[in-house]
Amino acid sequence: MRMLDKTETTARLPWPALLEALREMFRTGCEAPLRHRHPLPQKEAAEGSLLLMPAWQAHRFTGVKIVHVNPANAKQPGLQAVHSVYLLSDGESGQPLCILDGGTLTDRRTAAASVLAAGYLARPDSQTLLLLGSGKVAHALAEAYAARFGLRDIRIWSRRAESAAKLAASLAAAGLPARAVATPDPAGADIISAATLSTTPLLAGASIAPGTHVDLIGAFRPDMRESDSALVRRARLFVDTRPGALAEAGDVVQAIADGSIDANHIQADLFDLCRGTHPGRTNAGDVTLFKSVGWAGEDLAAAVLAYESEGAG
Repeated sequence: MRMLDKTETTARLPWPALLEALREMFRTGCEAPLRHRHPLPQKEAAEGSLLLMPAWQAHRFTGVKIVHVNPANAKQPGLQAVHSVYLLSDGESGQPLCILDGGTLTDRRTAAASVLAAGYLARPDSQTLLLLGSGKVAHALAEAYAARFGLRDIRIWSRRAESAAKLAASLAAAGLPARAVATPDPAGADIISAATLSTTPLLAGASIAPGTHVDLIGAFRPDMRESDSALVRRARLFVDTRPGALAEAGDVVQAIADGSIDANHIQADLFDLCRGTHPGRTNAGDVTLFKSVGWAGEDLAAAVLAYESEGAG
């Protein structure tokens, strides 16, 4: 059985190939139930979580991402709160084929899904990216957007200014036009991508200029949000999957709850966009909004790509 660590997992998931692998998975589909969550007792925290995210294509591959979320780890220096691995198996025999670094796979497929959507929803001439957040997903987002669009300016904001500065310096050292900014001001941004743990709105509908594409990643629970309801109501709303968005996407769930929109406000999901049943952006002046919460089919697509890359097996 193949073991792929963080470095090798990254090398086997280059952005162009990963975007195409996700596009093909959304075109063809797979079985991917909503994630399983089980509470785990913690000695020094109220509760941890064990998350299981399975997906499979009959007679081809099965996969499951196993995630431990242990908040108590924050009290131990050098120990991260989230650990994950991905197990890929043969879909016919069940034989284990490969174990991949789950964190790296998640970061890269999350960024790739956002940029895949942006290919349909952002203006093709987009040059300025405003990035809210400074964690590992934010780093992957900057790389993925830069690989897809001709970016001339990447502005990075975080509640922790030192983290934004550190990420900007790392990206600049890699040749990307990144700089830290003091506020999350959306003025002049062609694309805004948010990957935070915010529970209060960072973006207001009234502040977003016509033609902007907004990409919201962080609010993966109903009690979280990165935008106000006015923005969700104003924008043409797209999601990664309808069941996931309606069950978990805080920006969408809360806008429905307060009466700003109903479920029919969702224009399309990534299945529709990738299959060509919805054209995506049709007007340069539209404000488009893509809200994702993650789909286990994305993990499976990424894992298969990494496994089948040259030298795997």
